[in-house]
Amino acid sequence: MGDSSQSIQTLTLTAVDGYPISCRLYPALGVAKGQLIVAGATGVGQQFYRRFAEYASQQGFNVLTLDYRGVGDSAPNQLKGFQMDFADWGQLDLAAAVDYMYREDAPLFLVGHSYGGHALGLLPNHEKINRCYTLGTGAGWHGWMPLAERLKVQFMWSVIFPPLVAWKGYLPWKMLGLGADMPKGVYRQWKRWCSMPHYFFDDPLVRESRKLQFAQVRTPITAAVALDDLWALPASRDAFMAYYCNAEVIHRDLDPQAFNLAFGHMGYFRPLAQPLWDEMLAWFMEPGAPQ
Repeated sequence: MGDSSQSIQTLTLTAVDGYPISCRLYPALGVAKGQLIVAGATGVGQQFYRRFAEYASQQGFNVLTLDYRGVGDSAPNQLKGFQMDFADWGQLDLAAAVDYMYREDAPLFLVGHSYGGHALGLLPNHEKINRCYTLGTGAGWHGWMPLAERLKVQFMWSVIFPPLVAWKGYLPWKMLGLGADMPKGVYRQWKRWCSMPHYFFDDPLVRESRKLQFAQVRTPITAAVALDDLWALPASRDAFMAYYCNAEVIHRDLDPQAFNLAFGHMGYFRPLAQPLWDEMLAWFMEPGAPQ
């Protein structure tokens, strides 16, 4: 796929509340076709998306990745005691990325992995996004998972995580080999919402405001999940995407055998998924796409 590392630019954006957000910009090779933002999953740093970002830049897109506050290069020196709301990642951090990448003379696209597909509906400036392609975005409830995975996830939430968080003051995700460490506030909200069939749409503390936010989104969406992604199977995806009720949503089920790839929840961004990347980038630019 080549090496575009020489052209990667590291920059810091400032969210509307003043928080600094670490980003990387991968400039398009040749004449740019459009702008593209990669909105990552919960507890997954931007470095994980480097191969996809490099590839998309080689195909003619200016690509921006970011670390949400409290994660990776956007984390404070001490995560214990760090205060934030889970929704800040979309409402503040990703919103700053959208403002930065928006151009009146170029389309702006969003690739959302897991939480990144939730974040579209949290954006105060979602109207600037021309098209969104989500991967592995679902409602998060263990009940949408197969029995074995459901029991494993419930065990982690109930037995493994609570003492670790009490000990560390944050979720030591990295210690478990699952991703980047996460603030305690994110852990608490995530645990709460994953106990509900329709995620935060079932939370009485935020339910009506969230439904209204998502109903305002009219960005065309392709919502893809792999049939071996046990954390976001089609039923989970459909339960969440129903709240983008005024957007055109294409439901895409990815057969791992057709791609000769075991996707799981993280395989969408492995280099072997390049045929999927080609489909995504082609959909952004196909005739009839908003420009």
